[in-house]
Amino acid sequence: MNRKFNKQPKLHIRKGDMVKVIAGDDKGKTGKVLEVVTAKNRAIVEGINIVTKHEKPSAGKPEGGIKKTEAGVHISNLMVLDPASGNPTRVGRKLNEKGKLQRYSKKTGELIK
Repeated sequence: MNRKFNKQPKLHIRKGDMVKVIAGDDKGKTGKVLEVVTAKNRAIVEGINIVTKHEKPSAGKPEGGIKKTEAGVHISNLMVLDPASGNPTRVGRKLNEKGKLQRYSKKTGELIK
């Protein structure tokens, strides 16, 4: 389904969500979403997919060394955790009283902030 005006994809994950990894090396781990990269359909999750980067000494960082950082995880490998029960759930959208789309848990019907 191509969108006519806003070309950004509608994703079920947002910055600040608590998510669980359902596939990959870190399967079963949970963490908070730090950033969502919509162009690549990836999310950077706190403590998940840790990679090592070798930094060359420079004028700004004379010490250089090995640095561990989080790399992106494809959003298809993540599920939002239900705010009420803490279990993974699918996300739906419905209109609230003010006419805005609000995300909700398909398992419990609880609204997701």
